[in-house]
Amino acid sequence: MRFMSREEVEACTPEAWPRSPADAFGRARAVMAKQGLAQPNQQMGQRWPIGCVALEITQRCNLDCTLCYLSENSEAVKDIPLDEVMARVESIFNAYGKNTDVQVTGGEPTLRKRDELLAIVRRIHALGMRATLMTNGIRATRALLRELAAAGLADVAFHVDTTQRRRGYQTEAELNVLRQRYLERAAGLPLSVMFNTTVHDGNFDEIPAVVAFFRARAGRIRTASFQLQANIGRGMQGARGPVITPDTTAAQIERGAGTALQFSSSLIGHPSCSRYVMCLAANGNLYDAFDDRLFVATLQTATAGMAFDRTCPTATARSLALRLFAHPTLWAPVLSWLTRKAWTMRGDLIRSRGHVHTLSFLIHNFMDANRLEADRIEACAFKVITADGPISMCLHNARRDAFILRPIRIHRAASSLFWDPLTGTETSEAAVSNGLAIQPRPLKRRARDRAPRRSFQ
Repeated sequence: MRFMSREEVEACTPEAWPRSPADAFGRARAVMAKQGLAQPNQQMGQRWPIGCVALEITQRCNLDCTLCYLSENSEAVKDIPLDEVMARVESIFNAYGKNTDVQVTGGEPTLRKRDELLAIVRRIHALGMRATLMTNGIRATRALLRELAAAGLADVAFHVDTTQRRRGYQTEAELNVLRQRYLERAAGLPLSVMFNTTVHDGNFDEIPAVVAFFRARAGRIRTASFQLQANIGRGMQGARGPVITPDTTAAQIERGAGTALQFSSSLIGHPSCSRYVMCLAANGNLYDAFDDRLFVATLQTATAGMAFDRTCPTATARSLALRLFAHPTLWAPVLSWLTRKAWTMRGDLIRSRGHVHTLSFLIHNFMDANRLEADRIEACAFKVITADGPISMCLHNARRDAFILRPIRIHRAASSLFWDPLTGTETSEAAVSNGLAIQPRPLKRRARDRAPRRSFQ
């Protein structure tokens, strides 16, 4: 396996914006075909042109994680102007179209002014895209979540794990108190709830217990995402040990789920990057909904153009039933799958009075900054939006300063001006071209290994 050289990484630039959603689909299909990944069970290029886009609305954060993807200079960067954020939202829509998943992230996005955060979510929703708030939960109060839901927020993803060093929580098991508190904040709101957990050398053995927590709350929690430790950004932990791989993480998830899981039935871009599986839950037990690879591929192809409303499972089930009814060729395989699942789950279906929920698991295998693979960068399904276009998330994190410290051209101005990320002021094009724009001010490296645990919850 050959990793990209430093010169190759530094030569990479954001992609040109797709001219239209059709162009974006065409690019995705071409990349999948080029790499031999264009299969019936491949979502990229079939169901969507991109898995999701990360819209970073601030570089500030109120935690200092030991595996942080932000750079040493991130705290010096001002929040980019609201009109620039809105311009990026418009560009995302023009490039990828309706139903695109937009992660409103940072840094910690709730540090942005409340009215601006609401306006951003409202605009994403108005364009028919799906907004997800990526938050550590500290400032995501019940009141804020209610306002965001009213503005059109589709999902809230709470990031909770031991890399955050929250005071009073030494283990993942102790953090379940906090996870439960966050879950209750979103209860009853029209929000799909997700939890993100960083898998690292210090908590790998605890992953089955974390999964068991999610398993007991299937239905209230829609997705549990596990992100593997990567040596990137300002975090101090560095590269993960050899025990942590996508395969070993999948095995840990299976132990917590109490059943074998088929992570290869539905692919999300490059198989070395992401793995996905959906489970059916009844009476506290999980059953793999994707255990029949051929059936999943058939169903995925038949519903390729269908949008699922994650905030309303009943409406989604109704739409799916109507789609299947319109395709008689699917009746036999669907009936066979339903019969087999009902028989396998019969005891739990009886005890739960027929109530069935879903719980999905995701594994994200992020790359170290000095171990980037060109084929995975090319086939990336999760991209960060910059002023110049989308770029692979791993590549962006490896070169973050190159993007966040650059002055941004202000197209709304009558004359060509630039917004300076370190001062928050506008400057002339001449000043930038003459090299007079302010340079990154050095920040003291925080002694993270000596820092006390934060008291934030």
